Amino acid sequence: MMVRTPPHNVAVDQALTERQPQLEKTKALRARAPLSRKAVAALCVASFVAGLLLSGRVPLVPASAADAAGDDGAKQGVRVSGCGGNKRKLGESHPKDLLNEVSRTHQAIQSLDKAVSTLEMELAVERARSGGGGTAVATKPPQKARVVIGINTAFTSRKRRDSLRDTWVPRGEKLRKLETEKGIVVRFVIGHSGAPGGGALDRALDAEEAETRDFLRLDHAEGYHELSSKTRIYFTTAVATWDADFYVKVDDDVHLNLGMLSSRLAKHRTRPRVYVGCMKSGPVLSQKGVKYHEPEYWKFGDEGNKYFRHATGQIYAISKDLAAYISINQPILHRFANEDVSLGAWLIGLEVEHVDDRSMCCATPPDCEWKKRAGNVCVASFDWSCSGVCKSVDRMRHIHKACGEGEGAVWNVAM
Repeated sequence: MMVRTPPHNVAVDQALTERQPQLEKTKALRARAPLSRKAVAALCVASFVAGLLLSGRVPLVPASAADAAGDDGAKQGVRVSGCGGNKRKLGESHPKDLLNEVSRTHQAIQSLDKAVSTLEMELAVERARSGGGGTAVATKPPQKARVVIGINTAFTSRKRRDSLRDTWVPRGEKLRKLETEKGIVVRFVIGHSGAPGGGALDRALDAEEAETRDFLRLDHAEGYHELSSKTRIYFTTAVATWDADFYVKVDDDVHLNLGMLSSRLAKHRTRPRVYVGCMKSGPVLSQKGVKYHEPEYWKFGDEGNKYFRHATGQIYAISKDLAAYISINQPILHRFANEDVSLGAWLIGLEVEHVDDRSMCCATPPDCEWKKRAGNVCVASFDWSCSGVCKSVDRMRHIHKACGEGEGAVWNVAM
């Protein structure tokens, strides 16, 4: 028996043959894995960045196409689509807008930095007032001030102190008025003799203090090789006593113009961590028996090396944040042989702005006198050969007359 097959449809076979590659391509596309979330996010970011670049720099529609589209099409802004359906018109984003955003962000960071520094200062005050570090503990909240000037002095320096009181250090009511009206505090800084029960030196200083009332007494045993310790305790005690913008240390054989110092420091008030002085980098002296010998010279490298940059010890100023840092960390701050090197070492590893102000290290007349005549009154004057004013007791009046800013200058300083 013969089985009859249905007639072969040539047209159907041809259609199936043509569709086979397309079906295989469709299956291959469906077999691919979908885009990952990271890829989608990257595509969105790339689209956004491309939109910013194109909107600010590159026209998306050629001039010929815009002309062909007519005036209505040319006036209508081209829109760039971003992720999430957000759209921005071409020309809305401008480089000035981006610069303004950057500027606002920078200002916000500065404000935050200042706020953190203020909190650190408050913490330092509380810690100092609670009695840390062997300081003279303040029993009252710290008084507000602009500048605290601590004049480093010794028991045997009564004549030096009197020479300053006769020139640039106000006496009595003028000293109190300077504090209340201008926020400028001036004190002679000294500790005790170390004698059991207080010796003759301590009693003489007590009598002088009762007469002049211009001392800041430290819980510190005086001694030439203890200057680094005295510096730490001075800043800690000063922070506990006064909430100032700047704290200054100056030697008692240096001539100082109070008004000029206050004006110079005022320029740095908005900066949180500032270290102002005449910056130097002297040699590290390894020879025993010489002045300024550094017993730990090996820490500074090979013999013949120099110290890191630091302010000369005759006068320097630090902002409240740095004084607070010293107050908080003073138990573990290392002391080198030289006091100015020690201070520089405490600050060298911090984010500190070193300000090299050469007006704080003018020479004595005729140098400071010539600068005064030229309208550049010096902040401080001394002789490098003596690390201060040579024969300061005899010469301080002459220097003050030749290089002083005038008695009324400090009262005219803008608050």
